[in-house]
Amino acid sequence: MATNVQRGTTNNGVSLRYEPGLPSESAKKLATGLGWFSIGLGLAELLAPRAIASISGVSNKHTGLIRLYGLREIAAGITIFSQEKPTEGMWSRVAGDAMDLTSLGLAAANPNTKKGRLAFATANVLAVTALDVICAMQLSDGKWGKRGIHAKGSCVVHRSPEEVYAFWRNFQNLPRFMRHVESVEDLGDNRSHWKVKGPAGMDVEWDATIVADVPNEVITWRSLENSDVDHAGAVRFERAAGGRGTIVKVNIEYNPTAGALGAMVAKLFGEEPEQQLDDDLRRFKQVMEVGEVVVSDATLLGTGYLAQRPAQPASASELEQAEVLPSQTATNYESETETPLRAEGRATGR
Repeated sequence: MATNVQRGTTNNGVSLRYEPGLPSESAKKLATGLGWFSIGLGLAELLAPRAIASISGVSNKHTGLIRLYGLREIAAGITIFSQEKPTEGMWSRVAGDAMDLTSLGLAAANPNTKKGRLAFATANVLAVTALDVICAMQLSDGKWGKRGIHAKGSCVVHRSPEEVYAFWRNFQNLPRFMRHVESVEDLGDNRSHWKVKGPAGMDVEWDATIVADVPNEVITWRSLENSDVDHAGAVRFERAAGGRGTIVKVNIEYNPTAGALGAMVAKLFGEEPEQQLDDDLRRFKQVMEVGEVVVSDATLLGTGYLAQRPAQPASASELEQAEVLPSQTATNYESETETPLRAEGRATGR
């Protein structure tokens, strides 16, 4: 694999840059859900302000203010449904969230406030605020709303282009080395259904179609229109000099469900996009050449082979915290064709 390290490039030749991405319908669907939530909450605040005050842990003396907040929520919901692209409606919700958080902050200074309920209410408002901000940014026409993630990577696999192409062309093989892809189902007619782990462990699904397919040379695909995720990919297979394997070049572009902000949120969970393709290609090379993903005692946590670090035995505390030990993780994959390393191992009795 390539080892150049440049600005915005990982040590395996994977580069990441934010640029104008693909149009997304996911933000509009999220806005619709938040619009209904806004109207429902507004009606509750308008019709039952005392109950809302009790749930929030604040004084019943503020029922008039709660009713005003209810009218604001209903107005925001109506604005969202009245717009084809509800950008203004979503930003009005963000402004309302700021008012709610300010009010809850002032209430926290009141000694008569029920702190436990107030903390619970504040946590819920913060969660909804995050969704509102994410949705509003993705809908905006500015730099946040039209950014996708573009990753490129390459590796050299010591197998023929015909073998490498045949393996990749069967999209059902992709979960064997792509960390976030849980499954790819062949729907026929060059279409497939993808199920992927998104930010914060959320499952995301979409249908895709093959755009171009040149046997042993190139495969390109993209998600269908109105999919929850806008995704496109291309992989090219080039015979290496002297017939020494195949150069695999991958180009992937997608607009995450949560947009550019979602990519940053994903980093908080250890799911950094600039590292994903790097790791995927390393595992792909191992599967093609060895027939399995190589693991060691330095491979820790969760699914084992997916989280690796330089060779270093695990400490006692790390082993205690690990849900599954490396020796208990099923990571071996049966290769459809015998690899040279496996044949050599059998010949030598290893």
